[in-house]
Amino acid sequence: MNIKKLAMPILLLASSTYTYAQITKSQKDSLYIQQVEDYKEPAKVLHAEPLYIDLIRDLGARKGEREWNLGLGLTDNLRFDSYEALIEYEWAPADRLGLEVELPFTFYSPVNGTERDSIPSNQLNSIKVAAQWSFFVSEPMATSMAVGYINEFELSDFRNFGDPFIRGNVYNPFLVVAKRWGNNFHSLIYTGPMIEQNFSTHKFHTTYDINTSFHYMITGTRNFIGIEFNKTFDSGDFDMTVRPQMRLGIVDNLMIGIVGGIPVSRENQRLSSFIRLIWEPKHK
Repeated sequence: MNIKKLAMPILLLASSTYTYAQITKSQKDSLYIQQVEDYKEPAKVLHAEPLYIDLIRDLGARKGEREWNLGLGLTDNLRFDSYEALIEYEWAPADRLGLEVELPFTFYSPVNGTERDSIPSNQLNSIKVAAQWSFFVSEPMATSMAVGYINEFELSDFRNFGDPFIRGNVYNPFLVVAKRWGNNFHSLIYTGPMIEQNFSTHKFHTTYDINTSFHYMITGTRNFIGIEFNKTFDSGDFDMTVRPQMRLGIVDNLMIGIVGGIPVSRENQRLSSFIRLIWEPKHK
């Protein structure tokens, strides 16, 4: 018998067993965290991004990153159902700078015998353009911060489309602070005012949003489960919607996010649901 031929598979088996043991032992560092953070410049921290109020681009975005999103949602209101649909494209033309264009649609369906003329008309809600700059990225602290701005050109509904074409504007500066705790737990705060200007009345209306989220990311993957708390302050009124959610990787660069919506106060709406399909084309 050839001793060398017999020894070779034994050595390979021992080597692979040792490697597996080492990987299992070192699960302290998520394989996916290493993939995102360790092998490219500039510095970037892996954070779990909320699925409903999503970011313009990853915090600490690297030049060349891009992403397409398709979203579909359903909200059960008291007198009608509303269906959301959105398409958005986001990209990073430079390190730590993210840009986005989004087209959000809403379609309405009456319920419980409600007259169609008494509910809102279907519409392309607005044309949204946005920018986000990550001004602080610290891998040792596992913390990132960014400022951004969303400008929303509000359009007339389909019933009155073009009369006028643009009926108002929403100015929305915001701040994002995200922190990863250990390797799997993530927290994020997204906050800022929304200042709506009506061109016909020349009036301004301001609300303030504070969106907080907490996620658990499964080691070595991009899959997570978590929850968003979307809070709005409006002239002394307070509304909050709790959104449990999960994200699953379908293939290497395609993910799906599933979101539920539970309003704390059911003044105008009941439960809602939202699905986001996320495609990240490969970049150099």
